[in-house]
Amino acid sequence: MNTKNKRKDIVEKTMQGVFFTLGMVTIIAVVTISAYLVLNGLPAIREIGFFEFLFGQVWRSTGTDPSFGILPFILTSFYGMIGAIIIGVPIGLMTAIFLAKIANPRIAAVVNTAVELLAGIPSVVYGFVGMIVLVPFIQQIALHFFGIPSGANLLSAILVLSVMILPSIISVSRTALVAVPRDYEEASFALGATKMETIFKVSVPSARSGITAGVVLGVGRAIGEAMAVMMVAGNVSNMPELFRPVTFLTTAITRELSYASGLQRQALFSIGLVLFCFIMLINIILNFALKRGHKG
Repeated sequence: MNTKNKRKDIVEKTMQGVFFTLGMVTIIAVVTISAYLVLNGLPAIREIGFFEFLFGQVWRSTGTDPSFGILPFILTSFYGMIGAIIIGVPIGLMTAIFLAKIANPRIAAVVNTAVELLAGIPSVVYGFVGMIVLVPFIQQIALHFFGIPSGANLLSAILVLSVMILPSIISVSRTALVAVPRDYEEASFALGATKMETIFKVSVPSARSGITAGVVLGVGRAIGEAMAVMMVAGNVSNMPELFRPVTFLTTAITRELSYASGLQRQALFSIGLVLFCFIMLINIILNFALKRGHKG
């Protein structure tokens, strides 16, 4: 018994050491990335000017008189995130409710497979399908109703992002709904509630923390996406309008980094720093809402 206990202790301590090491690697990676972005992003902000950089409305990095205002990129990323949430979250939540509480097991299995397939599709494929199918369709609508002959715009990007965030929202929300204790629902039925009343007044509130976590993951993907957005958004440094070509923070970096040099390259690192802070701020807000909802 002593030998077995010693072996168990050795295995336990070894695994604790492994987990501690992996945790420290993660922390070191985050700190290293943060320090790298700060060190490489601040010099350009100092040279350009904080307010001119963040609130300037003109980005002309290769002109004879260069301008480095990123307000259009910030607003475009914010509007794109909000649009994706408005469209994607209700669809994802309703789909998760259908799979967890309503659908026949066979139908649920088929839909789950489709959701897993969506999660595994590379972002460039989303962008390619959006460019070939969605952009011409949006172009016809914009031309017919608004006289704007462009389908590569903010609306196309929002629709693509809405589809891309669905797998995260559906998978996590469904898991949270399935984990709701059956006793809660049976008590609701015993009090005379219908199935729909039980789902929306008992099951969904009980799974609120998990649903919010799924939304956080979806929002993270929407903010950080670059390739798919680049293929459907038009990549023009305009102030954001629904049927106007726009540039996101992520695409502003990817479209110029390969040939940038000097202050232009430093400004792209500054955009990366702003994007990093933007993502951190959104995560803090959503996590605060998650904890508040859990306490409620």
